[in-house]
Amino acid sequence: MRPLRMFSAVSRVFHTSMQESPQTEVLQVVNERTIIRVLDLSMRIGDSMLVAGASAHEVTVAVSRVARAYGLGVVHVNVTYTSITVSHHRSEDEWPTTLMRVIKSGIPDHLKLQRLQALLVDIEGGMPLDEARITYRAIRRTPFLYRSAIVLLSRAVLATGVAVMFGASVTIMALTFFAALCASLVQAAMSRSRVPIFFTQIAGGFAVTAVAVLVSALGAAGIAPFTGVRASIIVSAGIMLMLAGMAVVGAAQDAIDGFALTATGRILDLTMQTLGVVLGILFGLEVGRVLGYPMPLPSEPLQFATVGSVLVGAVIASVSVAVYNGAGLRTLIASGLLSCIGIGGFLIATSLNLGDAVASGIGAFCASFVGALVAHRLHVPSVAVTTAAIIPLVPGAAVFRGLLAVVHSDGSTDGMLIAGGSLIAAMTIGLALATGASLGLTLGTPVRTSLASVTRSRPGVRKR
Repeated sequence: MRPLRMFSAVSRVFHTSMQESPQTEVLQVVNERTIIRVLDLSMRIGDSMLVAGASAHEVTVAVSRVARAYGLGVVHVNVTYTSITVSHHRSEDEWPTTLMRVIKSGIPDHLKLQRLQALLVDIEGGMPLDEARITYRAIRRTPFLYRSAIVLLSRAVLATGVAVMFGASVTIMALTFFAALCASLVQAAMSRSRVPIFFTQIAGGFAVTAVAVLVSALGAAGIAPFTGVRASIIVSAGIMLMLAGMAVVGAAQDAIDGFALTATGRILDLTMQTLGVVLGILFGLEVGRVLGYPMPLPSEPLQFATVGSVLVGAVIASVSVAVYNGAGLRTLIASGLLSCIGIGGFLIATSLNLGDAVASGIGAFCASFVGALVAHRLHVPSVAVTTAAIIPLVPGAAVFRGLLAVVHSDGSTDGMLIAGGSLIAAMTIGLALATGASLGLTLGTPVRTSLASVTRSRPGVRKR
């Protein structure tokens, strides 16, 4: 008997047993009408969150949380870039209840996303289903926080903040503001006419470049106050302006989380928007060259100015992006502070002789990691503060230098190699930003959860 017991003990070390299996849970009985209402509410909340800027993983978790709160233990959620499907199967002897909703494209609205996340907390806290449906309708019908004129001005201020980072003079800042405002007005008019975003990006890139070419020509003619003006700052800031609204962090997060279809759709959308900007700038530069007003190729790439100018410009740019994305006051403050952390990480990394791509990734990681820690405490979406914080690190200057080198190359091998090197460097920085931001969110979320659990488990002070 003793050898058998010893063998049984050794066997339990290597093999599982039925006794270790979890017990069957008692499921709440929910009628079919309630199931449909719960699935409809959860699906609509997920739809609104995805349009507002949440990642596919966040949407999947949110849908499951709503269903579980109202008694549906297990639901199957499938999120793609264009649709969301939710299914609940009560038993093997019944047909599953499945709903599908087509997702329409929209603009990021981080305040609405913040309110939807608060609704999820209320639902898990016991909010009745009818009240939750009414609250959701009120959130969905809430207009964008800022008026159209404020959004247009915020985009122009964003470009001005970028110019401050490069040490621009008052003249260059004013010209950058004017060029960005022209591009924003053109894009807004085309959007109201339902022109596809690919063509609006082309028009915006052309408008910014046209102003820069005109300024360069006036400076070359010796006309004050345009003499000595670095027109390349205008286009570089314009590039960062038109790339600011792209969901780079969300696309990278979806790819890391395994949502291949959603990530592919977002990446393709990002590629087409970026290609539109590139074509618009190339067209503007080529038109200037044909008319006899070519922009000179700078001998050195644009460099950041003093630390103070970089920090001030980064705060201006990140807060402007947050306004453009419809963020509330808490998100605006958090975005400004996190932009300082991100640009500070970048500057420290470059002082250690690290490359721009690695330094940009480190800066994005620092901003997103801290953002994941403080977002829950401030009750703001982490993706909102992260998206705004990394905007000052977008490689607008490298993109423009590469495009300008393409125009000056005249098809020569050496010229195309120089242009290709600059564009590849810009692409590498973009990938590093997306990777660093996604890694920061991925690592910051469990750390935040651990810190919260430690805080909850800490014993209170005894009363005498």
